[in-house]
Amino acid sequence: MLYRERHRRRTGPTISVEMPQMIPLHSDPAFYQLLADSYARLLGRPLVHQAMPVAEATEWLYEHAPFAVLAHNTDPDPLFVYGNKAAQRRFGYSWAEITRLPSRLSAEAPNREERQQFLARVQRLGYEAGYKGVRITKSGQRFMIEEATLWQLLDMDGKLHGQAVVIPRTRDL
Repeated sequence: MLYRERHRRRTGPTISVEMPQMIPLHSDPAFYQLLADSYARLLGRPLVHQAMPVAEATEWLYEHAPFAVLAHNTDPDPLFVYGNKAAQRRFGYSWAEITRLPSRLSAEAPNREERQQFLARVQRLGYEAGYKGVRITKSGQRFMIEEATLWQLLDMDGKLHGQAVVIPRTRDL
């Protein structure tokens, strides 16, 4: 989507410049579609079980889903690029904070190697379901994620955009 930004030169006419509009990923139907389509292709079931238009599903997943969803990019030290409200509440971060957080920091240092092995398995296999592991909140509280499903964010052309996880259950430790 593009918008026009007008600039006035001090001595010249007004000019128009096409600039990309920055839509936060939590509101971006195209990003929702990447999450939902890659999940459905790899796991054979829908990410959002209610039938609804894409725009409505985008909002529902971010605002109202009863499970946490996180996604990170493909950087060498991946950063979270998405965390729905359920994930933000559980990990104790705002949208602005969670989307600047290296995903490795969601686990304590002693648990990072086990987490990295899990991520590598997903990279080889496309997804893994039933994962259980210890994670940490912004305030340092430890909790267990249970029955998590992690999958590769692959577009229709097979290009990798990162990995995403659904965390249906957690419990405090």
